Amino acid sequence: MAGPSSLLRLMTWMSPSFPVGAFTYSHGLEWAVEQGDVKDAESLRLWLLDVLQHGSGRSDAILMAEAWRRVQDKADLADLVDLALALNPSEERLLESESQGKAFVKAARAGWPVLSDCSEALTKDIARAPYPIAVGAVAGLSGIGLEDALAAFLHGVVANLVSAGVRLVPLGQSDGIRVLAALEGEVLSRADWAAKASFEELGGFAPLIDIASMKHETQYTRLFRS
Repeated sequence: MAGPSSLLRLMTWMSPSFPVGAFTYSHGLEWAVEQGDVKDAESLRLWLLDVLQHGSGRSDAILMAEAWRRVQDKADLADLVDLALALNPSEERLLESESQGKAFVKAARAGWPVLSDCSEALTKDIARAPYPIAVGAVAGLSGIGLEDALAAFLHGVVANLVSAGVRLVPLGQSDGIRVLAALEGEVLSRADWAAKASFEELGGFAPLIDIASMKHETQYTRLFRS
């Protein structure tokens, strides 16, 4: 269980006010709403369940865990960063993950000396890392437990997409809270699984979510960048 200082840090890093620009991305959800695939609280819950179980929630959690382990072992991150960037299925998803990763590292460094003891090579790799690797590496360097960091990260991802869904469908705030509450167990379960999973389990299968991110690139009217 996270200690008080680790808990506060995770709450800060995953807060909507932490300046990573998460509110500008919908992860393809905007296209899904436009098509009618997500039209109410239940369809939003099911969409996000797929994100966690089969989509980027699954793969990002494994990438994050691997980054956390590598910095614990003072190992190289270059190949992991390259792989994570290459795994993004669309230009917008690459923008989403890459931009948030860089913004996260910049903001974390402004508040805490998270890279003060890193080698020059590791510092450069973390500075260009996509979001899950940036969070995993910084959490590992900060001595934050892996499962706690994973749970906070996945909750932050889900909370941001629920917020997008509330605006896009649109839903009431109470419906948004119900969706978040309904996904609590899956967030914790996915964090526990990812903390124990091997790197060979990296991958997923969520083609509709990937197609949504591709279709969003040419969507006529948009509120979000992805």
